[in-house]
Amino acid sequence: MKIARAVNRLIEALEKLPGIGPKSAQRLTFYLLHNPQSELDKFSLALGRLKKDTRECAICFNVGEKSPCDICLDKERDQTKICVVEQPLDIWAIEKGGFYKGLYHVLGGSLSPLNNIGPEELHIHDLLTRLRNGKIAELIMATNPNMEGEATAMYIANKVRELKIIITRIGRGLPVGADLEYADEVTLSRAFESRREF
Repeated sequence: MKIARAVNRLIEALEKLPGIGPKSAQRLTFYLLHNPQSELDKFSLALGRLKKDTRECAICFNVGEKSPCDICLDKERDQTKICVVEQPLDIWAIEKGGFYKGLYHVLGGSLSPLNNIGPEELHIHDLLTRLRNGKIAELIMATNPNMEGEATAMYIANKVRELKIIITRIGRGLPVGADLEYADEVTLSRAFESRREF
């Protein structure tokens, strides 16, 4: 069966997105095909304005509407704490909770020698420059709890030790509502390591 070129082009474009395989791309294409043209026009406009209406913050490398971003400009935030994350999406996850009121620093990924990502490809030097100004008292490492995230956190911690800044790591372990019987050994081990006085 011959597929319309416009449909095929969209399927191929959607397949290039992370987490979208051929079947998902096909479903999304046919879902969009059955939407009113006015909805597609709104979607197209939003997609077209995405890069034009966003800026990377020159201080923390978050994505915002201006540079510096609103978080960096907010004087109500704790200016003595920086939370280090891998991607801007990590900031969104933390901000949704409303429990952290300090500053951020986005690395732009994690160390991954197999993928040729070393310290020079990340915003580690920029972080060290921010830390040398003497205002930061605590550096919170919130990189992902995988091999690359752990290696990145250790690399940064070793670079920062000489600056006499408190370095903390976010707790790792069981999610709220999880059953112990379904947890793997590594998760249980991390939960025990991150335990606090009750």
